[in-house]
Amino acid sequence: MSHNRPFETPDSVLSLVETQAIRHGDATYVLEVRGPRTITYETLATKTREWQDTLRALGVTSGARVGLIVADPLDFTEAFISLLAAGVWVAPLDPTAALSTGEQINQRSQTLNLELIVSDRRAPADQKVRWHDMYASSHGEGSSTRVAAFDPQSGGVLLSSSGTTGTPKVMALPVGQLLHAAALIATHNELTPTERGMNPLPLWHINAEVVGLLATLVSGASLALDDRFHRTGFWTLVDSLGVTWINAVPAIISRLVALQENEVVPSRVRFIRSASAPLAPALLRQFESATDIQVVESYGMTEAASQICVNPLDATRKIGSVGRPVGVELRVRSLDHTDKSDADSFVVGNVEIKGRSVITNYEAQGYEDRFDDAGWLRTGDLGYLDDEGFVFLVGRSDDVINRGGEKIFPREIEESVLGLAAVSACAVVGAPHDVYGQVPVLFVQLEGVTSATSLDDVLITVKEIHDVLVSAFARTRRPVSINVVEHFPSHATGKIQKRFLTSESVPVLLEHRVS
Repeated sequence: MSHNRPFETPDSVLSLVETQAIRHGDATYVLEVRGPRTITYETLATKTREWQDTLRALGVTSGARVGLIVADPLDFTEAFISLLAAGVWVAPLDPTAALSTGEQINQRSQTLNLELIVSDRRAPADQKVRWHDMYASSHGEGSSTRVAAFDPQSGGVLLSSSGTTGTPKVMALPVGQLLHAAALIATHNELTPTERGMNPLPLWHINAEVVGLLATLVSGASLALDDRFHRTGFWTLVDSLGVTWINAVPAIISRLVALQENEVVPSRVRFIRSASAPLAPALLRQFESATDIQVVESYGMTEAASQICVNPLDATRKIGSVGRPVGVELRVRSLDHTDKSDADSFVVGNVEIKGRSVITNYEAQGYEDRFDDAGWLRTGDLGYLDDEGFVFLVGRSDDVINRGGEKIFPREIEESVLGLAAVSACAVVGAPHDVYGQVPVLFVQLEGVTSATSLDDVLITVKEIHDVLVSAFARTRRPVSINVVEHFPSHATGKIQKRFLTSESVPVLLEHRVS
């Protein structure tokens, strides 16, 4: 049964938690995929009150900036929701990397101006930021005497880029912005209290926080949380947990295309949502053919609280498109920077957005030119609109390859290669050239190929890729070489980090020149 009316944006996370505790009581909010633990709506409300006592004891008030380094998905959820409910600015940090050295934490703490770090483990010896170990204190046993009320309408989420290519972009997403996006997502996904999602994506990313945790909370549904994606036994777990939709990325979808022996895909799954990176139409069709589950491709960014566009859940979707804008104004501006007009339908230009779920500035200096006087944010993506308002992306503005004045969009080449079953991932980047300035170079990761694989066997597949490129692209537009790698450098969500591909840090198993 679908939710026929739009969900309204809640006033605050605290009021939302308290309302859902009354409505749903001992119904499950989140549960472990690989364990017996659950957090009910009633338990969540109790935990938010206990956390307020703990925060008071630490001297933390609304508006404080607090880092969160918690690996366990349920413990993270309890702390994340409770901190938002108290009106705190929460900065989720990657627990798999942040504790490798105190220096890393100090650098990120300085970038985000954190006053306190909440963690599920003790601080490194060289850690200088105030630290609270959530299990080595009286958490959950604070005084019931409420000295001062928290402001649940303040605070939000703090996130930043890595800063490896310049000054980190620091984004402060107010709680109202997060809840507005979550209500739009819950409405679009037609979530009800009978729905159960599955989220194997990292909780320190905006996608899992809004599409997973907050949209589920808004709708009164439930969400199964895994520490990461595990391929073995995936569909058996999905079936046993009663999952009806899955929050995923293309890297996960590519792993699920080939069914394992005797594996059965449960029929109750309505859709799998794809975000964070481009999804090749060929991969989408292969997955749907193998599983009979609809893929809903979307487009978002941290600056828009995770979602900008999404395809409809009905037959009006368009494969190859990221859908229509949802609750966001979107325009495509001419690539000619001197021309401020909108591009015509089907004409590639710069994608710009604004709206209630979109930030209006970065905290860090140096990115002021990303916004115009009317508040439009230049996303850095290139794309076009068709005559029905569907958005098609062709790549990033900084990924475009300029070969002697001819613009080459990597995504077009990548999608042609991803149609081959032997290719599990690929990326096209521009390499310096003495005559043309830049030329395209293709990197591929092949299914089952490692450094121990016979190069003669690898070459057979590479020649198939070569034939596809020659038949699909003119000589001036095709990659000059095909480079086979064992693994791509990638973010936690599976997005390939292209800037590392032309460095020696990524070993090439085989290089083949393209004629």
